[in-house]
Amino acid sequence: MPEVKEIRASELDTKEFIEKKVSEIRQTVGNGVAINALSGGVDSSAVTMLGAKALGQRLKTYFIDNGIMREGEPEQIVSVFKNMGVNVEIIDAQEEFFSALKGIEDPEEKREAITQTFYKKVFGNLVKKSGAKYLLQGTILTDIDETVAGIKRQHNVFEQLGIDPQEAFGYKIIEPLVELRKDGVRKVAQALGLPSSIYNRMPFPGPALCARVIGEATRERISLVRKATSILEEELASVKAFQYMAILHNDRVTGMRDNKRDFGQQIEIRCWDSIDARKATPTRLDFSLLEKLANRIVKEVPGVVSVTYNIAAKPPSTIEAV
Repeated sequence: MPEVKEIRASELDTKEFIEKKVSEIRQTVGNGVAINALSGGVDSSAVTMLGAKALGQRLKTYFIDNGIMREGEPEQIVSVFKNMGVNVEIIDAQEEFFSALKGIEDPEEKREAITQTFYKKVFGNLVKKSGAKYLLQGTILTDIDETVAGIKRQHNVFEQLGIDPQEAFGYKIIEPLVELRKDGVRKVAQALGLPSSIYNRMPFPGPALCARVIGEATRERISLVRKATSILEEELASVKAFQYMAILHNDRVTGMRDNKRDFGQQIEIRCWDSIDARKATPTRLDFSLLEKLANRIVKEVPGVVSVTYNIAAKPPSTIEAV
């Protein structure tokens, strides 16, 4: 696999980049059909618009409802793209994903279970149904760097690890954004006409809320972190940060409710300042805001008795917990 040459955001000519990628997609797919999965993140959104521009109705776009997304996410994203003239079909695959995750606690094993369920089972069926031979995917350079370096196995990186998607899953993968980092992708997404709610959207991991549950990702535990995430997004909406998240820990801690011991759950809050995710520093949130977050989370998220705030920079920490 040849080394990918980075196009820095400061040197990026978005018009030229879009024209080149649209042409490449058309040439690769020919008269065939391509499919892609839209998560609503800036990477997958930019790829969806590039694919729609290149192929029109010959791009089949799906939103895979895996049960591990944020509150109301499928409906919100589908609505945005409908307004852009792109039809998106929601696929209910919750049962498949939770069955695959059952009993798994190791973070890398969870990522692999999601990867195999997504690419082989759910998408494998969609590929057969659509007759597509190509999958358009929003892999960016940081995904490759972190996977190859062994920092974190990104669910969308294959060829750089010696995995042939054609052999493993039955289709070829097209990665138009692979030369860019997050700041470059945002520029491309804006140039493609996407709304600021998309191109300025915070990064969200491929394994979704599963990456924010330490230990087994059951429906119940995902539900807890989803509620904590909603509170965080409401309270930090006006904070200018690169990314923020709520994480559900596996260990229980001692708390008190109604003058009785409550051996409960703990939520960790992370909020980051960064440009391209390679380095990040914790945002210096006002302490009164942290207090408000803690009060809401322990009151509104069942069983939570402890709320902490991460203050370790990346590196040695990472933006996501697992």
